[in-house]
Amino acid sequence: MKENVWDVVIIGGGPSGMMAAGRAAELGAKVILIEKNDSLGKKLLITGGGRCNVTNAEFDNRKLLEKFKDDGKFLFSAFSQYSVKETLDFFHNRNMETKIEPGQRVFPVSNKSQSVWNVMVEYIKKEKVTILSNSPVVDFVIENKNIIGVKIVDKIIYARSIIVATGGKSHPETGSTGDAFKWLKNIGHTIIEPIPSLVPLATKDKWIKKLAGVSLDNVKLTVYLDDVKQFIKKRPISKTGKILFTHVGVSGPTILNMSKDIGGLLGYGDVVIKLDLLPNFDQEKLNLKLLEIFKENDKKKFKNCLAGLILSSVVPVVVELSGIDPEIQCNSVTREERIKLISLLKGIPINIDKLLGLDKAIVSSGGVALNEIDFKTMRSRLYPNLYIIGDLLNIDRPSGGYSLQICWTTGFVAGTNAVIK
Repeated sequence: MKENVWDVVIIGGGPSGMMAAGRAAELGAKVILIEKNDSLGKKLLITGGGRCNVTNAEFDNRKLLEKFKDDGKFLFSAFSQYSVKETLDFFHNRNMETKIEPGQRVFPVSNKSQSVWNVMVEYIKKEKVTILSNSPVVDFVIENKNIIGVKIVDKIIYARSIIVATGGKSHPETGSTGDAFKWLKNIGHTIIEPIPSLVPLATKDKWIKKLAGVSLDNVKLTVYLDDVKQFIKKRPISKTGKILFTHVGVSGPTILNMSKDIGGLLGYGDVVIKLDLLPNFDQEKLNLKLLEIFKENDKKKFKNCLAGLILSSVVPVVVELSGIDPEIQCNSVTREERIKLISLLKGIPINIDKLLGLDKAIVSSGGVALNEIDFKTMRSRLYPNLYIIGDLLNIDRPSGGYSLQICWTTGFVAGTNAVIK
């Protein structure tokens, strides 16, 4: 006998799942949130390096959705219901102040993901959502071609509506192991195999390790393909922004946003990123600047004269790569050496080895085919009481708060429509 049928069951206690659960309960539904981990929002707590990039402060939906390229056309109806303004109002009304950083990235003033986590957990508790943790879902329960509930290890939980919010495959240590893709595929949904999307890069260069932990703002990165030059000319990849050096390669927002395209190029030949440390200088201006520096510091050693031009922590690497004797005086640097130094400052080669794996990816690309979802409601087009949200959807999104905004938006829309029949 099917006792205790819930109005809405949500599978997955990440950001989209918590938003959906809170919203459905706010509308009066009896809601249960099922989480495989011992606590909610494990991935949320590590996003943005533990700071949590809540959203992107682009309030024009058309401009915002352009960032999602071809996938943006699917999102208009959902974002017309709940977008950046509504997200910020949600957090501000719950006493979480935010700030806007370069790239319109929105962070909590506290600089802690914990602040975002606290708001979401307090929200679902206030709305009296029942939380069932340490309970991995095994499969859907289907009767007469209708989904009537979900199966966990020791029992079946029956519900009128089911919202799936289990996330993609990035950072599997947080519980995002792509469990739902198998269930969804088994019931007829098309799944585009997830691959790392926003992901750091491993490099071949030994000098990279010397800069581990160093970040550079306002640098220009241009991708070159050694072998198939015509291919890269047709698809130039060049961005200006921030780069972070790691023990194995490079990361940071600009690298993350280029990573998928770089991954596509690696199969065609050797990929090199040219790092322009001084994008505001053309070669002529940089030559004049170096002449000025060398003249003012003519008796100084070469290794000690570049700190005013570039970040001091980068100077030793530049000196090493330049091939110029670090001990010679600036007035002894030859014209040929200076020209070589200019080329280096305008294009330090970073030789890419590979993309790091799903365990290091910020988000994964792939998931449920978008044409199988009604984005006005987030309802599956195959099952009228099934809703699919968040990182389960095959949406490519850049770094900068866009991924979490998809979670807030799709969670709200699904939570609303799972109750309104």
